[in-house]
Amino acid sequence: MGYKAIVIGSSAGGLNALKSIIHALSPAFEMPIIITQHTSPNSESYLAKFLNQQTHLTVKEVDGGEKILKSHIYIAPPNFHLLVEEDFSLSLTVDEKVNFSRPSIDILFETAALAYKQNVIGIILTGANNDGASGIEYIKKYGGFTIAQSPLTADVPTMPQAAIDTGYVDKILNLNEIAQFLNSLIP
Repeated sequence: MGYKAIVIGSSAGGLNALKSIIHALSPAFEMPIIITQHTSPNSESYLAKFLNQQTHLTVKEVDGGEKILKSHIYIAPPNFHLLVEEDFSLSLTVDEKVNFSRPSIDILFETAALAYKQNVIGIILTGANNDGASGIEYIKKYGGFTIAQSPLTADVPTMPQAAIDTGYVDKILNLNEIAQFLNSLIP
C-alpha cells in the first residue's frame, strides 16, 4: 500500500469526530495527518491545543513553509487555505473562498493528490455542505484511497453524502471504524 499521508476534511460536528479518531490512534501510528476543519474566520486557534491533549502525536496549527513530518497532525488555521506542496511542505494562502469556505477541504485534497499521488488517503467527515467532494474525485484520479464517514454516524450527513455521491469513495465507515482502519495500516 505505501501510504505516506492522510488528509481529513470536516465541518459541522467535526470537533467531536476528529477527537474520536485521533484519540483512538495506536501509539505506533506515525503517518502524518493534515486536517482542514471549517472554522469561523475570526475564531481562536483552539483546535490544535484541544486535539493535542487527545493523542501521543504532535498536533500543531500550520505556520506555512514547514516540512511534513511523521508523527505530526497539522491543522489549517482559521481563514487560510492549507496546501500540500510537491516538496512535501505545507503552505497557506488567502485566495478566494471555495464552497464558501476558507480553509477549503477541496484545495487541501487536490494539492495533496498532486503531491502524494497514490500514496495519500483522503477522509471526509461530518459537515453541512459539499466541500471535499471534488477533492475526493481528485484523490481517486491520482490513485489515492478515499474514505467517507457513514452519513448515519455523522452529526451532519451532507458532506460525507456528497462525497459518496461522487462514486469515488472506496470505503464508507462508521466514525468508530475509521481509527481502526488507520491503525490496520501500521507496518
